[in-house]
Amino acid sequence: MNQLIAGQELTAENFKINRQLLIAYADASGDQNPIHQDEAFAKSVGLPDVIAHGMLTMALAGKYLSAIAGSEKVISFSAKFIKPVVVPADTDVNLTISGKVVEIVEGQAKIELTAIYNEIKVLGMAKGVIRL
Repeated sequence: MNQLIAGQELTAENFKINRQLLIAYADASGDQNPIHQDEAFAKSVGLPDVIAHGMLTMALAGKYLSAIAGSEKVISFSAKFIKPVVVPADTDVNLTISGKVVEIVEGQAKIELTAIYNEIKVLGMAKGVIRL
């Protein structure tokens, strides 16, 4: 980890999401909700297509935060789901996670996270605190 300073913009990272990842995540998490795998069902409930699991999106943001300092140094992490990540068949979509160091106090850095898919912010109030 490089030295962090308040106001610092952190390098963004792209995460590839596709239907194969959704199936693997559903199997690992036990979340077999058909909106994440069945295109016809997703559309029948008003979605534009299959969507990524919200917790998968959050997990990728958490992976980004953990990469900054190491998972053992993450003190807290939270976010709100505000928009879905739509995953059409036979397509890789990119989720871009970036961060900004909001402040550093007593050996802890507060990080504001941004999660963008297709130019749309998908997580709101995403933030974490890491121990330096």
